[in-house]
Amino acid sequence: MSLKNLNAIKIPKNLFLKLSNKRIKILFKLFENNFEIKERFAVAVSGGPDSLALAFLTKVFSIKHNIEVKYFIVDHKLRKDSSEESEKVKKILGNFGFKLEILNWNGKKPLSNIQSIARKKRYDLLFSKCKSLKISNLIIGHHLDDLYENFFIRMIRGSGLKGLTSLEKKININKINLIRPLLDFEKKDLEFISNHVFNFFIKDPSNENTDFKRIKIRKTINNFKLSGLEKDKLFLTLKNLKSSNEAIFFYTEQNKKVNSYLDKKNKKLFLNKNFFNQPYEVLFRSFSDSLKTIGGGYFSARGKKIDNILNMIEKDLLKKETLAGCIVKKVNQTVIISKEY
Repeated sequence: MSLKNLNAIKIPKNLFLKLSNKRIKILFKLFENNFEIKERFAVAVSGGPDSLALAFLTKVFSIKHNIEVKYFIVDHKLRKDSSEESEKVKKILGNFGFKLEILNWNGKKPLSNIQSIARKKRYDLLFSKCKSLKISNLIIGHHLDDLYENFFIRMIRGSGLKGLTSLEKKININKINLIRPLLDFEKKDLEFISNHVFNFFIKDPSNENTDFKRIKIRKTINNFKLSGLEKDKLFLTLKNLKSSNEAIFFYTEQNKKVNSYLDKKNKKLFLNKNFFNQPYEVLFRSFSDSLKTIGGGYFSARGKKIDNILNMIEKDLLKKETLAGCIVKKVNQTVIISKEY
């Protein structure tokens, strides 16, 4: 669509002028062609370059396609400047016609495992807000570089195919569609958009703290690049792994459908003997999904814990265990998963 046609849609002038940049026009077209949302949605903003670029792209998209959009930023209150930064992001986006709401994480903060706990709390707040507004689509700013980082983090953990390819463009969690439309975008492109449009983004000091595993991986990947690691080859590897993952997904769904029974009234899931007579990856995923069905967790339980319970089931040693908000016990040849209260 030409600038003339975009102007006719009444995009705010300061946003419209940014679209005159050739590179940004190309990036917006790439975004538009791959963003298949036709109903109201919410966008998670952090103030970093990735999320600010996402804010710009979704804003122009929403105006062009006449779709309502809500913007949220979570103030974790883990740093003394976090509240001030959230207010600054709100003000800057406000200058471009955005209405940004700040969601506060109040209460006691963790002393260890900070990034993981903060991530869970962030999603808790975002999902809760979306549900209260009856919004079923939440857009987040993971990009191509995040895809690579996630691959190496999961590889170090010894993850299977599902873990290695876990950053999907769309996943449903507790009736909320978590959508990542920037997985084809490199970070440098998003930084360009953020700088050109807003001339601003927050630099989180934790992104330089090598005490965090993700930051170590990020720096390691940069060293790999110097040694000749080609992103195109890594992307092809991920694409091939994803194809294999989709095949396993099919058999996992079949196993759950045929060999388990959900008692919705009593919130119990019954797994028959044949449920466990599957290739291990199919069994592992089927069991992990079953825990999420009953426990209601956003994310899967850690692999080692699932391995331990499956090993006990195989050796007929399972009596009663708790995991991921569930009670798992075996009665005769049936494994029963119920909610832990």
